[in-house]
Amino acid sequence: MNDRPTEGRSVTSAPVVRLNAVGLSYGRTRALDGLTLDMPSGCMVGLIGPDGVGKSSLLSLIAGAHIVQEGQIEVLGGDSADSMHRNLIYPKIAYMPQGLGKNLYPTLSVFENIDFFGRLFGHDARERKRRIAELVESTGLAPFVDRPAGKLSGGMKQKLGLCCSLIHDPDLLILDEPTTGVDPLSRRQFWELIDEIRGNRTGMSVIVATAYMEEAERFDWLVAMDAGRVLATGSPASLREKTGAPTLDAAFIELLPEEKREGHTEVVIPPRLSADQGEVAIEAEHLTMRFGDFTAVDHVSFRIGRGEIFGFLGSNGCGKTTTMKMLTGLLPASEGTARLFGREVDPNDIDVRRRVGYMSQAFSLYTELTVRQNLELHARLFRMDSEAIPPRVEEMARRFDLAGVMDVLPDALPLGIRQRLSLAVAVIHSPDILILDEPTSGVDPVARDGFWQFLSDLSRKDNVTIFVSTHFMNEAELCDRISLMHAGKVLVSDTPPAIMAKRSAATLEEAFIAYLEDAIGQGGKTSIIEPKPPIEFAQPGPQAVTQSKVRGFFRRMSAYSLREALELQRDPIRATLAIVGSVILMFVIGYGINMDVENLSFAVLDRDDTTISRDYALQIAGSRYFTEKAPIIDYADLDRRMRSGELSLAIEIPPGFGRDVFRGHSVEIGAWIDGAMPSRAETVRGYVQGMHAAWLTQKARQLYGNAATVGDFQLETRFRYNPDVQSLVAMVPAVIPLLLLMIPAMLAVLSVVREKELGSITNFYVTPVTRLEFLLGKQLPYVALAMLNFFTMVAIAVFIFRVPFTGSFLTLSAAAFLYVIATTGIGLLLSTFMSSQIAAIFGTALITLIPAVQYSGIIDPVSSLQGAGALFGKIYPTTYFVTIARGTFSKALDFSDLSREFLPLLIAIPVLLGLSALLLKKQEG
Repeated sequence: MNDRPTEGRSVTSAPVVRLNAVGLSYGRTRALDGLTLDMPSGCMVGLIGPDGVGKSSLLSLIAGAHIVQEGQIEVLGGDSADSMHRNLIYPKIAYMPQGLGKNLYPTLSVFENIDFFGRLFGHDARERKRRIAELVESTGLAPFVDRPAGKLSGGMKQKLGLCCSLIHDPDLLILDEPTTGVDPLSRRQFWELIDEIRGNRTGMSVIVATAYMEEAERFDWLVAMDAGRVLATGSPASLREKTGAPTLDAAFIELLPEEKREGHTEVVIPPRLSADQGEVAIEAEHLTMRFGDFTAVDHVSFRIGRGEIFGFLGSNGCGKTTTMKMLTGLLPASEGTARLFGREVDPNDIDVRRRVGYMSQAFSLYTELTVRQNLELHARLFRMDSEAIPPRVEEMARRFDLAGVMDVLPDALPLGIRQRLSLAVAVIHSPDILILDEPTSGVDPVARDGFWQFLSDLSRKDNVTIFVSTHFMNEAELCDRISLMHAGKVLVSDTPPAIMAKRSAATLEEAFIAYLEDAIGQGGKTSIIEPKPPIEFAQPGPQAVTQSKVRGFFRRMSAYSLREALELQRDPIRATLAIVGSVILMFVIGYGINMDVENLSFAVLDRDDTTISRDYALQIAGSRYFTEKAPIIDYADLDRRMRSGELSLAIEIPPGFGRDVFRGHSVEIGAWIDGAMPSRAETVRGYVQGMHAAWLTQKARQLYGNAATVGDFQLETRFRYNPDVQSLVAMVPAVIPLLLLMIPAMLAVLSVVREKELGSITNFYVTPVTRLEFLLGKQLPYVALAMLNFFTMVAIAVFIFRVPFTGSFLTLSAAAFLYVIATTGIGLLLSTFMSSQIAAIFGTALITLIPAVQYSGIIDPVSSLQGAGALFGKIYPTTYFVTIARGTFSKALDFSDLSREFLPLLIAIPVLLGLSALLLKKQEG
């Protein structure tokens, strides 16, 4: 199994990677199953096999991005599970994860992306500048250093990713399918660049996973994998010799277990009959699609005959998928015309849509439905006759070999069977045209051959026109005709042999490269990295080592701070919401949370209608707390108006009220109060009872003189702070802590969770960045932004809400600085548990908003709380900043008065950061 390389570069004796009984599982899915393997150093090792066999999982384990679950992995001479060894080898390993530009930041320029990685590996500004200049020159990226990574082509993204990986001169370069989706010219240039780099870095080892067998031919040593196990190892020549196969594709099929290749035959597509070559099925004339200033498809024209297999070749982003969507009516064309069987494509024309079957690039069926239910659902969506559906479903099951999985959910199926299911769904309604967008991406060779045999039968037996896009040249050679596409333009359309003949090329890939070079105007070779003599360094002393560690700490931390600030600056929507959102919410909450009981609507049901009863009503109407509405007619009117919210208070005066008052008898007044808000209802009741007692006292004096109130006394109330008892004065200073909690915490949690979703968190996993450096680097920009929000909200409170500020502004600012460090720390702590941005937003809002309002003294004093609420209020940072904010605004307090409130904030900062660093994973779990 562990054949040493017999051709290519010479290698050293010690393996660069040693695996011993390595296993890895994702839930119930077994990704790697007991791998034992030695990978030779100093050469290029290739992992070959379709998607899902464990290649990416193995590379992430070797790079240190994933925790070792089972077995032992030795990388560069030490145990990968040992954190001390990982810290030593991080600067010696470079890892490019799978996906175009997956380790890049789209809003950062080419220079800024490479500079970010240079900072992570501790290079100073001068060294970073020198290395970046060499790397961009050698890769041909020098003219594009200021272009954002998101606007680069696929090939340029991969070159940029390689530059970022090579900024620190690694001894081990790990590449996970680096050229998938890249055009042939960029792919060839990429591998030439790798060869040149290896030529100038003697002893560097490279481990590559690839889906292209023609690429694997150039590697020194291969590992063929299937179902998490190793099928065979050795040089390409030795694998071909071992299996007796002419190509690596065929060799891989021969290496598969017997049950997986049982019944496999080479794909044979019969020639089209001349009688089928007359009718035009698909026609595009100057088809153009623009997205703003970007032209995705540029005046594309072609004609496809009925029953023809037409291939569409090109790199990711060249316009293939957009063209397909315009042909199916999913996208309206900006210019030009698309016709199906002579009728112009109309998204609303269901008759034309029913003649088309579409299979998207990604699996797009309903995973919660079984195979049978998916087939039946799509048959109904295309309005098939209900009686015809069951036999058609059974026919699809037989034809596409799905009979044994009809009651299984799609997620439980292997990739090859899922692709067959997608094809069956696409043809369930017997379409005349079948449009397939990269249908075999990631599928094993056996399933791919079987898939193309299905396409052959559909074309030749059912006369279905097939329009298929692909990255694989061996698939393109099976098509009747192909179009080569680049940058939205069709370069050529013809049969594969004719295209090769036009360019005098031995292979279709060589012909494609020749057309691409003409289109790009690039016939020359990319410049290479000039070899440099090794630099000798003097052995540093202890003081120099300490200084170097401190400088490295600040460089790595500042790398994340600078990147976060740049991304925030270049995302105007997020930046604007982060600032303006606080202002908007301050107005909404400041005016919305109003405890003042003033101008409440009331009306009177006067069933006495006397001078005395009207005098009683005037007592309430004359108060500043109430506004009188039209009189109430009857009980039904009272009930209707209170239900609708028109009235907060209804006064019912009974018959004989005036007579009873005049005679000194007991009187009863009905006060109907809207109790939907209990606290406000209690206040209203107090006002009404007070006014009622005052009116009775007044009438008693009128009847009996001062003798009626002998011994009466007055209680004079004075408010020391907020003398007018206005809600704004109390609530606006409390809104500032609330918003400085919720929004900074939300921004901080999103900054980490967004990296998890995008996959760029891998850069943290596989570089020397420590947890604390990562967290502080993420936190600093949002602390600065929160302080800007603080100053803005204080200005709004003073100058717009007219809340007087009477205390020490320096004290309030210092407390705000400590507070926002704590609140962003809460966000970082939450980010260790969250894995999606939606969950992060909702989770942070709930965990910050509710405790702050309920337990931090914003509405009810913390001293009035009991049990868990009281404990929570005492440990929550908002409690203490609310006290400081209200004290400095309304009570003229300074630091000497509020020093005790600072201590909990000072304690919260290291506790939150410490917990975040402890819980943050340095490897994927």
